[in-house]
Amino acid sequence: MKLTVYLAGQIHDDWRNELKKKAETKSLPVEFVGPQENHDRSDSIGEDIMGEQPSQVYRDDAASSVNNFRTQVLLQKSDAVIALFGEKYKQWNTAMDASAAIQLGKPLIIVRPDSLIHPLKELSNQANVTVETIDQALDVLAYIYE
Repeated sequence: MKLTVYLAGQIHDDWRNELKKKAETKSLPVEFVGPQENHDRSDSIGEDIMGEQPSQVYRDDAASSVNNFRTQVLLQKSDAVIALFGEKYKQWNTAMDASAAIQLGKPLIIVRPDSLIHPLKELSNQANVTVETIDQALDVLAYIYE
């Protein structure tokens, strides 16, 4: 049985590739999907499809509509979600994706450091599992196959 797992979280570093390599090492039968990782493409997709917008507000609105559509389709097709909250970047999209997963009834693993226990307490309480590292998140997925 192969699972599709949505990887929610910031797109500014290489955490997804690190997680994918570790999953491959564990021979987990998992396909990973997630948000558009090309930041420029994500920001320009609305104008790329709908044409130049009259201001930055409209540009952002057009891009967010297309990005939200993409996220909704991929989340709905996923068997589970891993949402990584890190220390370095604001995590608005991660929180939105984790909340959407909860509303869709998708099994959710939150990865967050100790420093974010308090700000994420309500979200962690709604997740199926909350861990501190991507290795622990992969161990949770691996447990499915035991």
